[in-house]
Amino acid sequence: MTGMRRPAAFLNARGFSLAELSMVAAMIGLLAVLATPTFLSYWRSSTLGAGAGELAAAVNLGRQVAISRNTTVCVQVSGTSVVMRTGGCGGTLWTGPGTDGSGVIRLANTLQVSSGGNVVFTGLGAASTPGSFTVTNPVDGAIRTVVVSTSGRVTVQ
Repeated sequence: MTGMRRPAAFLNARGFSLAELSMVAAMIGLLAVLATPTFLSYWRSSTLGAGAGELAAAVNLGRQVAISRNTTVCVQVSGTSVVMRTGGCGGTLWTGPGTDGSGVIRLANTLQVSSGGNVVFTGLGAASTPGSFTVTNPVDGAIRTVVVSTSGRVTVQ
C-alpha cells in the first residue's frame, strides 16, 4: 500500500470554511423567517378552498343521484355532515359511496358550515329549491360560499 498514490484531485480538494457555512445557514434562516407569514396565509386560504370544494362535491353528488335515479333528492347540510334523502326531504336516507352506515357524509375539514336550508334536486338535475352555504375558517374568519342555482349548478364563490 505504500506505493499507491492518491489522485491529484484529492490532494487539491478544498472544503468550505466555517464562516462560509455559517453565512449560508444565516441566509437560509432569514429566508425561512421571511417566508413563514406568506406560507401560513396560503395554508389558511387553501384549507378554506378545499373545504368549500368538498362541500360542493357532496352537494353535487346529490344532484347526480337525482339524475341517475330519476327522482327528487333532498340534500341536508348540518354542521360538517351532509345527508341525502331520495323522494324529497321526508324520504328515505340514501346510502352509497362516501357515506357511513347511517347515510351521513362527513366533511373532513374542521371548518364551520352554516346551513342555508335544504336543497332539493329534481330528476332532471335542476334545483327546485336553490340555496347557498357559507363555509367559514374559524382561525381568521374568512368565508367562501357554495351556491346552488335553480339550474342545479353548484359553484364555489
